[in-house]
Amino acid sequence: MKKISIILVAFWLMSVQQVLAQYTRMTNLPTIYIETFDGWGIWSKEDYKLCRMYYVDENDLVTAYDSVSIRGRGNSTWNMSKKPYKIKFNQKEKFLGKGYAKAKKWTLLANAGDKTMMRNAITSLMGEFTTLKFNPAAKFVDLYLNYEYLGTYQISDQVDVRPHRVNITEQPYPITDDTDISGGYLLEVDGFRDGNCFTSSTFSAPVRIHYPEDDEIDSKQTAYIRSFINNKFEKALISANFDDPEVGYKAYVDTTSLLDWYLCTEISANIDGFYSTYFYKEQGNDHLFWGPLWDYDIAYNNDYRVQNDMGHSSSVNKLMVDIAYTGSKAWVIRMWKDDWFKKAVYRRYQELLNQGLVDYMHAKVDSLSELLQQSQELNYEKWGINRRMYHEVVLYSSYDQYVSDLKQFITEHCQYLTEAFFNRLPDEPIPPFAPENFYYHIVNAKTQKAADLDGDLVVQMVNNNEKEGQDWEIQAIGSHFRLLNRLTGKALNDPTEGEVGPTTNVGTQLNTVEPDEHSESQQWDIIAQGNEGHFNLLNVYTQHIVNLNGGSSNDYTALLSYTNDEKNATSTNRLWYLIKNGELPEPVDTIPNDTIPNDTIPVDTIPTDTIPNDTIPDGIEHFMEPADYALAYNPQTKTLHFGSATPELLTFPVRIFNTSGRLVGMFRADEQYSMETCPKGVYIATWNVGGRTRSVKFKR
Repeated sequence: MKKISIILVAFWLMSVQQVLAQYTRMTNLPTIYIETFDGWGIWSKEDYKLCRMYYVDENDLVTAYDSVSIRGRGNSTWNMSKKPYKIKFNQKEKFLGKGYAKAKKWTLLANAGDKTMMRNAITSLMGEFTTLKFNPAAKFVDLYLNYEYLGTYQISDQVDVRPHRVNITEQPYPITDDTDISGGYLLEVDGFRDGNCFTSSTFSAPVRIHYPEDDEIDSKQTAYIRSFINNKFEKALISANFDDPEVGYKAYVDTTSLLDWYLCTEISANIDGFYSTYFYKEQGNDHLFWGPLWDYDIAYNNDYRVQNDMGHSSSVNKLMVDIAYTGSKAWVIRMWKDDWFKKAVYRRYQELLNQGLVDYMHAKVDSLSELLQQSQELNYEKWGINRRMYHEVVLYSSYDQYVSDLKQFITEHCQYLTEAFFNRLPDEPIPPFAPENFYYHIVNAKTQKAADLDGDLVVQMVNNNEKEGQDWEIQAIGSHFRLLNRLTGKALNDPTEGEVGPTTNVGTQLNTVEPDEHSESQQWDIIAQGNEGHFNLLNVYTQHIVNLNGGSSNDYTALLSYTNDEKNATSTNRLWYLIKNGELPEPVDTIPNDTIPNDTIPVDTIPTDTIPNDTIPDGIEHFMEPADYALAYNPQTKTLHFGSATPELLTFPVRIFNTSGRLVGMFRADEQYSMETCPKGVYIATWNVGGRTRSVKFKR
């Protein structure tokens, strides 16, 4: 009997191995094989059908699941020929492995109306880029149902309450008189009004209660969350003092998640973003939290029902708060009347841009495109690459064209949003720029890099507070300003030649030249933009704006003399921070000017009795640290120079100031410096050697 049993077990194992061997991957993606017990297809969204499932992972390991259930899912998407499904295991499974939920229910998204098949996935990744906590999984697979290839699908989380999904407090079932029913609740503004749904009393938002689930929720819980939405949140939102942070709507919302959820809706241009809005309430917390992001397949300009001002299907220059379908939109429209919300949206959006949001999303699109290349080819052999499945705006003949179209939309729409959010900022007087007694770094609003020198040319480099080439002194010249570089003493200059005007002859790289307070090419207007500390630098002569070439983040990118138009306030290439970086040296004025002869006079008394007086030529001042050296000014040649028996030690920088304390020039001690271009008057030369500062006055 034992021998027969062993043979039977071996035969069974061999049979299992033979069965599993027939399930192989079709592409680089995992492949799922689903076989219904009755051999028929899936025709219902309500009734589950028993099936077997075989999952072939990236390493060709086959995992068999028995007694799995499957049904249809979705609303509009269920009516498409490539249909989405929901699967339910007999017990909780860690289906996607470590770091993902352990759950019975999972979704198989068809992404049929999205030719890139990645809009839902990149939106979830965008959520990860922000502060949003719960972002649905996105695992792509090839799917077979009853031996028929169905195409490329996306495994994603069912939006429900559990660890690694919406991880809020789970209430006991059944509740008791002592149960804290203040949370958690998973809610959705659901335009389809499915399930346990009520209409809010003030804004008529259809609010669906997802958790507690329909078959477990108690009437006390329903009454509690309904009252919280109606009598706290909406009552505060509609009140006369709705914008008050203590008693207005902000007392009942988590503003961090609110801003990021709303911005993700606008960045993705999701026309369904308010029609289906998930949010939740935690136990013991009187705030509503926003997310997760869900159902973005018609976002990113993928719905021809959206019309622009020219009658074309495009959402590139549209705000969803203006054109999206109703639902939670009424709440957001009210919030837009709050000056705090206007500023917070603009500020948070600029933060995301400065953190590299656009480059991040482009990189994710490229990565997913590469991942899906093999699978999408099979998918579109079945479904057709240029066949309209839903409301696609454009139809192309290749997958790569759809991907390029998506990336272009992200770029153009994100540029538009800066302008749109800026235009909604509250009108507030912006004080004119007034320079203080500091050096400034000129830092680009997009790259966070500073204006620096490459020879005499002006470029951007990594912001470094220790680099004197990035320090600029800003001097008032009448009603304009002159910007002098601390390292060279030269002035920021627009060298554009020929016909000039706000939009003509643009693109010349800025440089620095010897200061000339009469040159309008060296004079600038500093124009405040918005409330975020941004400025434009406008050249008085050319009427051009300082622009970072191409918005590149690379070091040595040129600063250009560029077009001056309505984009000044919104293009981050033209917006700059002026950041203080160390105080200017105090002006030296210890000897009355009328006592200064034409040659050099020391500011402080320097002992010179170690050097015979008859060896000191006229016009030279001697110093003794650590070796003898002398500074001389020649009134005939109008030059400054040092003399020393050890010239190799003359490596320190020397700065020349006028009597108002403004830097007019700089040279190294082993060089000559001409004062020819400086107007007549009194000047101070100052330098530092061995930790001691030396200053000398002379007349020009």
